[in-house]
Amino acid sequence: MTPATPIDYDDAPQILDNPTSQRVARVAGLARRQARSKHGRFLVEGPQGVREAVRWAPERILDLYMTESAASRHPGIWAEARAAGLYRHLTTAEVMAAMSTDAQGVLAVAAMGESSGADALARALEGARLVAVLTGAQDPGNAGTIIRAADAAGADAVILLRGSVEATSPKVVRSTAGSLFHLPVITGVGLEEAIGALRAVGLTILAADSRGDTDIFEAEGSAAAGGLLSAPSAWLLGNEAHGLAPEALSRADTVISIPILGRAESLNVATAAALCLYASARAQRA
Repeated sequence: MTPATPIDYDDAPQILDNPTSQRVARVAGLARRQARSKHGRFLVEGPQGVREAVRWAPERILDLYMTESAASRHPGIWAEARAAGLYRHLTTAEVMAAMSTDAQGVLAVAAMGESSGADALARALEGARLVAVLTGAQDPGNAGTIIRAADAAGADAVILLRGSVEATSPKVVRSTAGSLFHLPVITGVGLEEAIGALRAVGLTILAADSRGDTDIFEAEGSAAAGGLLSAPSAWLLGNEAHGLAPEALSRADTVISIPILGRAESLNVATAAALCLYASARAQRA
């Protein structure tokens, strides 16, 4: 068994050991949307998400909490947080459990950031070539996975239109595995506002839907359709159960389907999003 890595706790305060303290209650309360909205803060749970937040968005981290055992398992997180001058707190396992049951001993409180509304959208779209637009995502796991897939495919931004799940809900944040801190995730805009902004910067609007006349293989293989994939574009992605609404489909330049080659009834929207985003990424790199 590998021995625990010794940690230099330097200026860390006394270990937090009271699971009923006001501080613990305030942190735990951020699991509720009302508290997040009121205080402009949200939870980042687990070593992967916290590591990425500390590394890529330290200015948004208000407090970092780790158990001693987690700090020994993940010394890099503690060290990077220390180097960034972040507030760090050691806790007992009981205190950590009172704040979050999904933190695996590593938890951060982060500021919301300027990521909502028309101005944030305009900033995110400057120079953009690939964008994912979630028009009605309700499942937090799917929304987080799409953000992660968009990040992996090199997308410039993700837009969660009004009516989609909240981007800072705990399950969405966990499902992004830290990608929430790698690219802009814009909220607080409606369909028409988003379409107008996307067209204003020259993006082609592609819709991923089973009703498309062109399937993604044809789009990749034909020069005419392939030109659409190679152009700067935004993919409209629909609701998990009902797909894209008619008003969203009507605003697309092209509706592209993904053929089902086996016996599956359909593809999960996050899987479909990954395929579409990577198809565009590959065409743009060709």
